[in-house]
Amino acid sequence: MDELEVLRVRDEVLQAMYWMHSEAISSMPTAEELSRFLAVPESLLTTYLERFVADGLLENSLPGCYVLSPDGMESGKRTFADEMADLTRPTHGECDEDCWCHDSPEAAADCLHKKSGKAHSY
Repeated sequence: MDELEVLRVRDEVLQAMYWMHSEAISSMPTAEELSRFLAVPESLLTTYLERFVADGLLENSLPGCYVLSPDGMESGKRTFADEMADLTRPTHGECDEDCWCHDSPEAAADCLHKKSGKAHSY
């Protein structure tokens, strides 16, 4: 196995399994379910899944089913967050989590109006 390809597939599998678990789609997907989700032939994916079991990232929970180990869950969570970071960070002009406008709906409305250059009166 090409080790760079193993790393790429590992990240995709762990991200997918973390997402599936988090969204309550499946906490114990089969190789067939994962192959359909990732668009990878099941026979090829099974080889990788068994490698990830040996590496301690996955566990065989039931025959033919895989579950994230604690290490796999942490790695899947981290790679999922990294992958989605561009979609979840504030955009230009958007307040960050420490902005005073998060104190109340009125403060949020006031902040929005100040950013748009309009005065707000209650």
